Amino acid sequence: MDSNTDIKYLKGVGSARAAEFNKLGVDTVDALLHFYPRNYEDWSKIVSIKDAPVDENCCIRAVVSHTPTKHLIKGGRTLYKTSVTDGRGVLNLTFFNNKYIPQMLKENEEYLFYGKVLYSRIGVREMLSPMFIKAQQNDKIRPIYHATSRLSSRTIEKCVAEALKHIDEIITDPLPVEFLEKYRLCPLKDALKAVHFPADNAELEKGRRRLIFDELFYLQMGLIRLKDKNRQTENRHIIKNDYTAEFIKTLPFELTDAQKRSIDEAVRDMASEKSMNRLLQGDVGSGKTAVAAALIYTVAKNKMQSALMAPTEVLSEQHFRTFKEMFRGTDLKIELLTGSTKAKEKREIKEKIKNGETDLVIGTHAIIQQDVEFCRLGFVVTDEQHRFGVNQRTVLREKGESPHVLVMSATPIPRTLALIIYGDLDVSVLDEMPRGRIKTETYFVTGEYHERIYNFIKKHLDSGLQAFIVCPLVSEGESDLVPAKEYYEKLSSTVFSGYKVGLLHGQMKGAEKDAVMKSFANNEIQLLISTVVIEVGIDVPNAALIVIENAERFGLSQLHQLRGRVGRGNAKSTCILVSDSAGETARQRFDIMCSTTDGFKIADEDLKMRGPGDFFGSKQHGLPQLKIASLLSDNELLMLSRNAAAALLRDDSEMEKEEHRLIRRQVNKMFTQPSI
Repeated sequence: MDSNTDIKYLKGVGSARAAEFNKLGVDTVDALLHFYPRNYEDWSKIVSIKDAPVDENCCIRAVVSHTPTKHLIKGGRTLYKTSVTDGRGVLNLTFFNNKYIPQMLKENEEYLFYGKVLYSRIGVREMLSPMFIKAQQNDKIRPIYHATSRLSSRTIEKCVAEALKHIDEIITDPLPVEFLEKYRLCPLKDALKAVHFPADNAELEKGRRRLIFDELFYLQMGLIRLKDKNRQTENRHIIKNDYTAEFIKTLPFELTDAQKRSIDEAVRDMASEKSMNRLLQGDVGSGKTAVAAALIYTVAKNKMQSALMAPTEVLSEQHFRTFKEMFRGTDLKIELLTGSTKAKEKREIKEKIKNGETDLVIGTHAIIQQDVEFCRLGFVVTDEQHRFGVNQRTVLREKGESPHVLVMSATPIPRTLALIIYGDLDVSVLDEMPRGRIKTETYFVTGEYHERIYNFIKKHLDSGLQAFIVCPLVSEGESDLVPAKEYYEKLSSTVFSGYKVGLLHGQMKGAEKDAVMKSFANNEIQLLISTVVIEVGIDVPNAALIVIENAERFGLSQLHQLRGRVGRGNAKSTCILVSDSAGETARQRFDIMCSTTDGFKIADEDLKMRGPGDFFGSKQHGLPQLKIASLLSDNELLMLSRNAAAALLRDDSEMEKEEHRLIRRQVNKMFTQPSI
């Protein structure tokens, strides 16, 4: 067995269970060892029932008073109840939909129960569906893993234990012994054992320190190399004449001072001796597109081509329509190139790009395919760039000879994070909104308000406006959530049967998405029920209401992006967050959302609450995904690893020395992971 051994060949896994592991991104035994616990249960600190803290995880040793009894509740579901005692108090236990509980908990036997103690309606202490083990099986600190509906954390724990038996065959430490000694790091094998099955908290922290250092070290090794590679000293596409004033005259609206300032900063860069590498940060609706259009116009008038890459076909097509409208009355020639473009049309478009007949090509990853050749590419724009992998941005850049680069992001990024991700970029900020932009009012309600919400939606639709309902899931997968498909089927046939209702989700084919999008844009669909596929790419001025179901499932920045889908027209717009979550974190998010529409404030709060690992959504787009490190809370190790990376690259810039061979492999592996 080695690091590349397929997970299915590990004892206790097999093909069916391997398929579930694959859903979690685990395909090899090595990947399993680097699939770190998301949390831990500390079974070593046992408290009495009487002294157990309320609404906090704790461990109780108690004897089962009687065999769990079955009770039927609404919806045909079952629950099982019993009580336990430790001699000082009584604790009621309730388990949902687990028919095996009566066989698992034996009367008069002692167990350890782990969970949150709550007060029931009658004032008695209770635990809902606690974890439990026989009292003599105390494992002290137990790992908790991200799981699937068919692969539990406990099963993953057993598989990890099996993999650790082969750790000597699987793991080779990339860092030399003297390196470990210099930076006070434990060996990798010891770190992996400690992070999965720590003997105590001190051992856990020692293991985490090594693994966190590794991630930050390899990340910064790769970024430093990329930044050195991308940092240009010679401007091969000098802008000799600025046509900004000419372009502004063609616009039917007035630019903000922030837009004018950002355009001026970019044009100065393009006219200097050094190629432009600039980040354009702006909140939802701040006018980044108009800034990009002004620069594209000037580039075209200076006889050079531009390329704009967006993460989705929907967003690419929207940009295409927007730029066609913005450049109406000019002689600029624009083409759209996506994966859905028909073969014959693709060939014709590629020929025009190669011959220089096209001034601007807009598209998805299709524009970085090997057979796309530019005549004189002078300017590259990536929109919503955090959704692209580092290598994809580099490939687009290499389509020309050091073209100017503008990176646009509608996700405001706190400075602490931007310094790591965009260390080689100058920054322009759109910190004011265009005139006439109406603030979207945001409200938080519980599920009890659904009837009133539906009536509110109907009022909007009856007045000629449109609305969104956003659900976190596409289809049934978690029992406590309403999936988008079922929600659509239910509402379109009952509450909104007299209205035109559409469904949009990420599992639909491109053509299906486009058809739904166009119907909604044309007001042929009044109410669109969607997953987060609408987070970017939908601009429908007539949409004035968005309802976000299970809002606790989304991060602050994602909620802000979703809210940005409304408030784009002249009508007063509203965002309603629906959640029954009693969690303090969820309530904090809702309070922030209801109190401000400032994306930069929201981004700062989001980073504080969730950390950079989740900042860009479920996957950390744009950067190799960090599994255990945090760019915010691991600041000491961040600086240590940065110094270590810089020192190593000063000594061996290409990592060619034999002792750095495995380090180079790890860096390359980290930066060649596919972007999700």
